[in-house]
Amino acid sequence: MLSKSKFYLNYILKIGVIVVALFALSASTSKTKNYSTNENINKSVDLGAMAIYINKEEEARANEEAMQTYLWGALDSYTGDLTGYGADCALCTGRLACTGLDVSDGTDTYIDNTYGEVKIVASSKNLACGSIIRFESKRISDEPIIAIVLDRGVLGNDIDLLTPSEEYAYNYVGRSSITYDVLRFGWEK
Repeated sequence: MLSKSKFYLNYILKIGVIVVALFALSASTSKTKNYSTNENINKSVDLGAMAIYINKEEEARANEEAMQTYLWGALDSYTGDLTGYGADCALCTGRLACTGLDVSDGTDTYIDNTYGEVKIVASSKNLACGSIIRFESKRISDEPIIAIVLDRGVLGNDIDLLTPSEEYAYNYVGRSSITYDVLRFGWEK
């Protein structure tokens, strides 16, 4: 009988373990309810939206680079002499030939809508009034000089920089050979 009792004991033990496991499982699921929600179900994600944003950013950067090239890229280059003059020179009226602006008060700059404050120069009719040029002259500035053609009175490719006075022109500009870039052709043909 001992062997039958071991059999029944083993059988009861197995059933007990199963009952305890089922009880533990049902107790744990009934006591703790874990809910997980996903609010993104059935929502679509536009994966191209970020690519469009990046493309617009790249497009803006390209437009900025194109604008910088447009504004500061040389359209043409010339070599000539740079001299200076003041509105108080012997043959000067104090008025600029292209605009009639009175500069007899020592004004030597002009506010351009695109380039901001620029120096004023005289040129021959080789450059139209309103043309914007860029040149370097270490006697005048360590930075490149941006100027607008608003006066006449020189020959060929020479440039005459308007200064506050004839004395200033003589002492600080003098005469030198330069190469200058045309950044914008003006309004006069």
